[in-house]
Amino acid sequence: MTQKNTGIWVWCETHENAMTSVSRELLSEASRLALKRGTVTCALIFGSDIALLAKEAVSFGADRVYLVDHPALSSFNDDIFTAILTDLARQYRPEIILAGATDRGLAFIPRVATSLETGLTANCIGLDIREEDGVLLQTRPAWEGNLMATIVCAEQKPQMATVRPGVLKVSEPDHLRQGEVISVECNQEWLTTNIEIISSSRSINTGSSNLAEAEAVVCIGRGIGSGKNLEMAKEVAALLHAEIGATRPITDEGLLDKALQIGQTGVNITPRLYIGFGVSGAMPHVIGIKNAEVIVAVNKDPKAPIFEMSTYGLVADVNEVLPAMLKALKGEG
Repeated sequence: MTQKNTGIWVWCETHENAMTSVSRELLSEASRLALKRGTVTCALIFGSDIALLAKEAVSFGADRVYLVDHPALSSFNDDIFTAILTDLARQYRPEIILAGATDRGLAFIPRVATSLETGLTANCIGLDIREEDGVLLQTRPAWEGNLMATIVCAEQKPQMATVRPGVLKVSEPDHLRQGEVISVECNQEWLTTNIEIISSSRSINTGSSNLAEAEAVVCIGRGIGSGKNLEMAKEVAALLHAEIGATRPITDEGLLDKALQIGQTGVNITPRLYIGFGVSGAMPHVIGIKNAEVIVAVNKDPKAPIFEMSTYGLVADVNEVLPAMLKALKGEG
């Protein structure tokens, strides 16, 4: 009798022995899906000296944590990580495997899917469970972001997906949660690789890094108009202690750096406050701001799609709003 696939697995990515934000997002979402599915959430953590991360994984929703702790895993290696996840999946037979659509996740998760002869949906922005049969619903942008496609892998198991960082909400950690921690002995065969790691470093782009973590964001859209308005928007952002972001047309024109682009082909943000000046609200952009707590939109077009998701919307010309807002923030008006 064939063993049934059970459990939702999350590969938890780490950097310098710290769990990444997308891993916490995925654990939070996996626990929600597991509740609907009536199954358990499992975290998989590969690395060196990572025992302390098990408690953090449990606090964000893991019922079970598989730890593979070995000095050879201190740096990411496609070959080794593929071998470990593939073998563990064959042994324990999860129903679903999730990972972040990061450079590392996108590098080795497709290899795992190929080895397990199953499907993979990449760069998802939403996940759910289909009520009638428990199949994973995997939503991702299609046709250059102008259409949302929901994909299922109903026949093959495990169902696999990578999810873009910043699109899922993180639950509050429960430090009183209890979970099972399983230390997996590192099989020497897993360490066989043709890849030699010469050195490893994390590239940090200060623009996108600050933007992703910002509490407040001022975003510039095509309707900003003149360069003078752009400078005023930057000044507004500085007075509000906010980061500057942009839509794709602005970065394509070279008015702001590509690192500041928000949306499907840029950064996903989760600020407490988002203010969009001249932002129309095209789907590729709103994908990146859907988890903002408060969205304020200023656009002279009353039919601009951004107003459909705004907490507060102002139908007005940015040429009039920006100077008035600057005066108010400076206490001059």
